[in-house]
Amino acid sequence: MPKRNDLWTYLQNTDKKIIMYGMGNGADKILAICEQYGVEVCDFFASDGFVRGHLFHEKRVLSYSEACEKYGKENVIVLLSFASSLPEVLSNIYRIADECELYAPDVPVCGDSLFNYEFFDANRGKIDSVESLLGDDESKKIFRSVVDYKLSGDIRFLKDSFGDFSEVYRLLGAENFEKIADLGAYNGDTLREITPFAPNLTSAIAFEPDRRNHKKLSEYAETVEAFKITPLKLAAWSDKAVLQFDGSGNRNSTLVTGGIAVNKPAKIVEVEAESLDNFLGGDGVDYIKYDVEGSEKEAILGSLKTIETCRPALMVSLYHRSEDIFALPLMIHERFPDYKLYIRRREYIPAWDTVLIAVPDKK
Repeated sequence: MPKRNDLWTYLQNTDKKIIMYGMGNGADKILAICEQYGVEVCDFFASDGFVRGHLFHEKRVLSYSEACEKYGKENVIVLLSFASSLPEVLSNIYRIADECELYAPDVPVCGDSLFNYEFFDANRGKIDSVESLLGDDESKKIFRSVVDYKLSGDIRFLKDSFGDFSEVYRLLGAENFEKIADLGAYNGDTLREITPFAPNLTSAIAFEPDRRNHKKLSEYAETVEAFKITPLKLAAWSDKAVLQFDGSGNRNSTLVTGGIAVNKPAKIVEVEAESLDNFLGGDGVDYIKYDVEGSEKEAILGSLKTIETCRPALMVSLYHRSEDIFALPLMIHERFPDYKLYIRRREYIPAWDTVLIAVPDKK
């Protein structure tokens, strides 16, 4: 792909047939962007064991083998339209990528901005600034790989840019945590994950606005004896508020703030929101995790007093909005310039679970 092209321009100029792997809301988002660029998607396919003869956008969903037979592997570009971190699913994606030309378009979970070349060029200075601020070579490598992936959709940039999350907790200094705040706690999955690395943990405040996720979180909290979990049915925000929320109950349930989505959320509910500063009322924490599905900026603004006075370690999701990868690190650095910044990510397609680690300089 020419260096100055993004994926969408490349697709505009290809002679190959474009077929999509997967269906659902992710596919609808990608189709909407393809339509904007005048890019035709000829067919849809699913893994061979998941084809049931159903239709998607009035086309019968093919199996992978049927799609290959119809077009020839050498004549197609495959667009991946779903996200996964499951090893067996990733293995299948990598196999198809070895056989066909495959891309996983970077479509933001929230917001209106698409990470195309115009977006990259307009924000090049900020992107370069973030890279210069990062605290180690591994962070710089991951950052460059994620930016290259976002422009190109090429999953080869993601394949070698992930690591063991145990290193994340080492960088954070989890062995010293006593009180933590988990903003976007889902069902308690990251609380489960951090427990082995935080032997001195005594309490955790957990914000989770989705009703069903909060119920699972509360059930998990009742089983934990080593430390106290306070599960709160709240969205993390910059101040007290009532917000509209996608109450579909999945891991990526989001505040309804607009964006590229073409399908309306199945269920819109109102949720109470609160800032961490207000809730803590001057009490401190040693660590704050922000994974609040596109509301990271507001959640950080709502915890500035806590960060200033307690200097906790921070872990911030960088993948919900196109600008997050540079805007959130710059926001942290501007307000807390002594914090050291690192980037790490799990093995995930697309570049989800990319996180900023920010730790105060102890010198």
